[in-house]
Amino acid sequence: MRFKGYCGLVLLGALGCVPQQKTEVDEGRLVQWVNPFVGTDGPGNTYPGATVPFGMVQLSPDIGIPGWDRIAGYYYQDSIITGFSHTHLSGTGAGDLYDILVMPTNNGFSQRIPENNFKPFSHFSHNREGASPGYYWVDLLDYGIKAEMTATKRVGVHRYTFPKADSTQIHIDLGYAINWDKPTDTFLKVVNDSTIQGHRMSTGWARNQRLFFEMRFSKPFTSHRFNNGPIEGASSFRGTTDTKIILEYAMEDGEQLVLRTGLSSVSAEAAGKAIDTEAHTNFDAIRREAENHWEKELQKVKVITQDTVSKGIFYTMCYQSMLAPTLYSDSNGAYKAANDAEGKYLKGMDTVAKAIGFDRYDTFSLWDTFRAAHPLYTILHPERVPHMVKSLLAHYKETGLLPVWSMQGSETNMMIGYHAVPVIVDAHFKGFDFDRELAFEACKSSAMANGRQIDIYREKGFIPVDGHHENWSVSKTLEYAYDDWCIAMFAKDLGKMEDHDYFLARSKNWRNLYNEKNSWLQPKDGKGNFIYPFVPKAYTPYFCESNAWHYYWSVMQDIPGLIQKTGGLERFEQKLDSMFTYAPSPEDKLPIFSTGMIGQYAHGNEPSHHVAYLYNYVQKPEKTRKLIQRIVREQYKNEPNGHCGNEDCGQMSSWLLFSAMGFYPVNPAQGVYDLGIPLFEELEINMGKKKFTIRKEGHYTSGSDVEAVFLNGKKLDRTYITHREITRGGELVFKMTDGFSSTVKSKLKTPEVNKIY
Repeated sequence: MRFKGYCGLVLLGALGCVPQQKTEVDEGRLVQWVNPFVGTDGPGNTYPGATVPFGMVQLSPDIGIPGWDRIAGYYYQDSIITGFSHTHLSGTGAGDLYDILVMPTNNGFSQRIPENNFKPFSHFSHNREGASPGYYWVDLLDYGIKAEMTATKRVGVHRYTFPKADSTQIHIDLGYAINWDKPTDTFLKVVNDSTIQGHRMSTGWARNQRLFFEMRFSKPFTSHRFNNGPIEGASSFRGTTDTKIILEYAMEDGEQLVLRTGLSSVSAEAAGKAIDTEAHTNFDAIRREAENHWEKELQKVKVITQDTVSKGIFYTMCYQSMLAPTLYSDSNGAYKAANDAEGKYLKGMDTVAKAIGFDRYDTFSLWDTFRAAHPLYTILHPERVPHMVKSLLAHYKETGLLPVWSMQGSETNMMIGYHAVPVIVDAHFKGFDFDRELAFEACKSSAMANGRQIDIYREKGFIPVDGHHENWSVSKTLEYAYDDWCIAMFAKDLGKMEDHDYFLARSKNWRNLYNEKNSWLQPKDGKGNFIYPFVPKAYTPYFCESNAWHYYWSVMQDIPGLIQKTGGLERFEQKLDSMFTYAPSPEDKLPIFSTGMIGQYAHGNEPSHHVAYLYNYVQKPEKTRKLIQRIVREQYKNEPNGHCGNEDCGQMSSWLLFSAMGFYPVNPAQGVYDLGIPLFEELEINMGKKKFTIRKEGHYTSGSDVEAVFLNGKKLDRTYITHREITRGGELVFKMTDGFSSTVKSKLKTPEVNKIY
């Protein structure tokens, strides 16, 4: 429910938020094209605050009120700010973190409201607010205070500019919690008049989260008190849900105060070391360094276009694709070891682990990101891929299983599948460096576990319907089968043929739910009988956040087999056509995750993301191209309500980036990318000494189509390119023609089943 008491609807084009459209191409820095406010309105659930690529700190404003709209702490339609906390999630469907809230105040405003639990707040206006990569600022109107935020990898840096006031205070609130988050143990210690330390232990989506911090102030505070109580000279305070310190200052008009907050999952001393090594210069220098860090990453892809709107969307999606996974280890490699979904640790496991020779990452939204985000990292961020894979393997060593959806050293068990497997297998075949034998052991162990109904899946070859409210039996069967195919390919490459044969057979389990009579993947009971009544468009407990239409196509490992089961190329094409034209009726009640609808296709949720590319497999690539252009045009906007669904830790943005480049990984672990149509006149991927250029050639308009595709001057007779072809460098040219052709002059080859490219 939206908070209405102090929320004013603001025009989406408010100054300081949405970049004004440029009239000519600007060849300057790419950071200028990023709009961090995209997704802060509507269902996007993004935050506008300061961070660096894949950083530990996400220093961002908090409205202070719980609810679906404020899962990332901020909601564009609101008009108050309750403070600035140091950790946030980008585009998720569940709310957690919001650690260590800081709020500057003075005696110019004292109103309190129940909606934010009577905490200090200020009104703000989007006309006096702004954000760019690595930087956020806002005027706290009720206090006359300007708040600015920037960040390093492990340090959040605040700068507050004050008016003259009789009493100026800094509130540091460890008890602040919204949505799923709940503090369990909080501690504050005054080290001296310019430094405090503490910790915040909490539970919620992340069980057993531990966060230590040190906070340093550029000016000594004159006095302090804990939890609104009288000043008694106490130097520390420990509590559970309401630990807070208020620092008193005497400030002159225009005087500034800089706060540096180092974070660590291990100790406050480690957090202080992060300040020493990362944030020892002044605010403006740290801000420039953060911006330069973003600029370096954005420069990996350069576009040439007159379409400034699309350029802004593209670089904003580049930015958002780098907000997760997030750094988790200290500079010496130490971090809190992972625990399971109940917050328990593996027997004999030390709760402090150490990453040796790699950076430990977490915030792995794998049900989402295995599809496009992780394949994108293998092209744009190959230097980070071994670190991410080794982080997944560290989680396995610490818990006995690969992560499902992990954050802050905690297994949340959110969503389904064991999708660390395709991420690892894809990285294996693309030649990244990590322990193959350990990786295979981790993949196999996760697929042979008894939890999450995997034991039933092994026994029956499918998961039957049960009484659980989120049984998700069809979705689990399909996603387990896909992951099993990945393990089979991994086993074959390692010479483990017995494992290959076993998992390849399991990868065909999707067929066990195929109803030949009605051509649907349909739930079964424990005796193997199909469940009736069965309405494909209905949202039922049998499908994970989806319906039968969405999940029908989730056989990425064997599209030809699915085509054969459907009745051949023509019937498959007809069913695809129906997917994109059979719109929900007005009386249909769509759940919150079914957004971005085109017929039954839901771009706002991940199971649909590869479906538009499946026309390639029925020799109708022109239909793929037409749909891709429609999705890009309709589902992405350069405005706060610019995402049609949750951004989901980089998956929604990665889909756009791949599709804008002209290809997409239908099977994310096969090393191939199915061709679509590029968005720009020219795009260049910079991979160190190698470059891969994608161009449109010939006269074309918005209604033009592709006549032929040439790789390094040779006409392609297939609907895909390989990862190796991209990383070797070269040129991919799409020769354009007027109109969309409905005929294929010669049959185009599609990727072979059970082959890695």
